[in-house]
Parts: sequence; C-alpha cells; structure tokens
Amino acid sequence: MTEETQGESLVAILDELADLIASARSMPMSASVLVNRAEALELIESAKSVLPAQITRAQGVVADADAVLGRARLEASDLVERAKERAEELVSAESVVSQAKVRAEEIVAEAQAAADTLSREADDYCDRQLAQFEIDLNAISSQVAAGRARLEERARRRPEPAPAGREASGSSEEEE
Repeated sequence: MTEETQGESLVAILDELADLIASARSMPMSASVLVNRAEALELIESAKSVLPAQITRAQGVVADADAVLGRARLEASDLVERAKERAEELVSAESVVSQAKVRAEEIVAEAQAAADTLSREADDYCDRQLAQFEIDLNAISSQVAAGRARLEERARRRPEPAPAGREASGSSEEEE
C-alpha cells in the first residue's frame, strides 16, 4: 500500500483503480489490457481496509447521536422531576397554595419546553449526520454506476470476432 493511498477515501481508491485499468497497455488485436496485478491487488486491499473504517465511523456517529439523545432525555427527566419537587414544596405551604399551583405549572411547562428543545436538537443532529452519509453513499453509487457504464460502452465498441469457417465457405461459393 503506498503512502498516498493510506487513509484516503474509498472513492479516491476506486478512482485510482479505474485510472490503472484505463491507462493499462492494450494487447494487440484484442480488447484486453495488461494490468499490473500487484498494483491492482494493492488498490483493492486499500479499498477493503478503508471501508471498515468508514463503516466504523458511521456507527460511531450513530452511537454519538444516541448518546446525545439519551443525555437529552435524562436532562429532561431530571428537569421534570425537579419541577415536580419544587411544585410539591410550593403546594405544601398553606399561605401560597394558589400561587404554588400556578408556579408549579409554569415550572413543569418550562421543563417540558426544555425537554422538547433538547429532543428536537438531538433529532436534528441525527438527521444531519444521516444526510451526510446519504450524500457519501450516493457519490460512491454514482461512481460505481459510471464505471460500469464505461465498461459496458467499451464492451459494445469491441468488434465481434469472425467465425473461423466463414472464409473457406465463402470462396467455394465464388467458384460455383
């Protein structure tokens, strides 16, 4: 594996493999090319080594998003619990019973609003990360489709080999 290919993205490695094949020396009178096996296998191994890292990175992002969501839920639950405790304290005081009810409802509403905000932010974070992975996957898919289309076009341009027995039968028809 060359220094340049270490740590590169899968897309860059696939581009390098495509360039290796595209610039390979053609075999005379054939659509085949000579490709350096070691270079091609090295690029394939690079792609294999990069792919698990990208999958691991994606799993890490999802785990981070889950952790953010878990913290948000824990904070929201804690806020609601403290609000309830505070509300109970206010209600227990005889002189401020009606004020305590109003204040308790305000605290619970604030806690619920804070919990909703944290939950929304966690969902937004997850959505942004998933959108980025969708973009990366679409780019890889587009490059694979383009490579396959290029190979299909090259295959269509290849002349069909003539059957070996055609020339001999053609000359006998001329003699008749």
